[in-house]
Amino acid sequence: MTVADSSLKDRLTRLDRAITPPERIAAIAELVEGVKNDPGTAVDEAIAALIAQLEQHHPGVAKAAVDGLVEIGAESVEGAIAAYHRCTDQMVQAYLIQGLARIGDPRAIDLLVEVVGVEMANHCQGNVRRVAARGLGQVGCNSDDPAIVGAAIDKLTWALMYTEDWALRYAACVSLSEIGTDKAVGALHEAIARERDPVVVARLREAISPAG
Repeated sequence: MTVADSSLKDRLTRLDRAITPPERIAAIAELVEGVKNDPGTAVDEAIAALIAQLEQHHPGVAKAAVDGLVEIGAESVEGAIAAYHRCTDQMVQAYLIQGLARIGDPRAIDLLVEVVGVEMANHCQGNVRRVAARGLGQVGCNSDDPAIVGAAIDKLTWALMYTEDWALRYAACVSLSEIGTDKAVGALHEAIARERDPVVVARLREAISPAG
């Protein structure tokens, strides 16, 4: 075991032994700092520990854990996707989608597309779809793969044209405008002719205006 591995193990132990939310938040920050300073050392264990903190259902702890996954970045993606599929807790799944959406890694495309397409039973779950739609915008901006960008645009176009949730349509509009390809802009022009919600219409007009 290297010195870096030992240091990270100590940080993992402190997080595991933390009891109060402030102690957990401080231990999370210390753990993430250790991963960033010593990349490649027990990173998988650190990511698993951060994901486990999402189960605490304390908003401050969960936010710190999501922020930590985002700071670690691309190395968090596969672990977060696997955790989403294993998990049955919708709140934990929502936190994982938040992290993946903010990272915007193309490997999350299939999961984000799936989440945008799922009908949700309540407002809180519906918000997960909106976060996933914004994540598709990030993926579309970050990827150079035409197939991935096309998949993001196709799902966002579907969300913009055919879903009842105006806030999801708004999120899809923002993401398409960020991607900004001819296909994405074409979808925005098509949508404005059929959109009836004034808030979404205003955002569509902003997106397709020369200064948008």
